[in-house]
Amino acid sequence: MSRDVITVNGEERVVREDTAKAYRGVVWGLTSLGIILLIILGLFFSGFFGAVSDGKINDKPTTIESQRQ
Repeated sequence: MSRDVITVNGEERVVREDTAKAYRGVVWGLTSLGIILLIILGLFFSGFFGAVSDGKINDKPTTIESQRQ
């Protein structure tokens, strides 16, 4: 069986090739999930702060409708 080297907590370990591929897959998946969550949070907060800084967050719906016409 083929062997491969992975780094865990700064220590290199020799493991089977399938174990190394699974480890790298899990690390890649968690990293991708973290990046996606950061993007979603960034979009949410940019929209939220954009609405708050607009100054019209407390307007009543009837006031907004009358301004459109």
